[in-house]
Amino acid sequence: MAKKLKITLKRSLIGRPEVQRRTAKSLGLNKLNASVIQNGTPDIWGKIKKLEHLLAVEEIEA
Repeated sequence: MAKKLKITLKRSLIGRPEVQRRTAKSLGLNKLNASVIQNGTPDIWGKIKKLEHLLAVEEIEA
């Protein structure tokens, strides 16, 4: 079973490439310090890897 992840946008998207903005939006992150809970699936991990310099990620119990 995939673990749950709490993903928080810690750095601003201002001045970032459009690809990074779209990736953040696809994760459900629109504002600074916004958090979402996602399943730890391979596609979510790929998106996190692309934005790892902007995000804080925590594993939580479901």
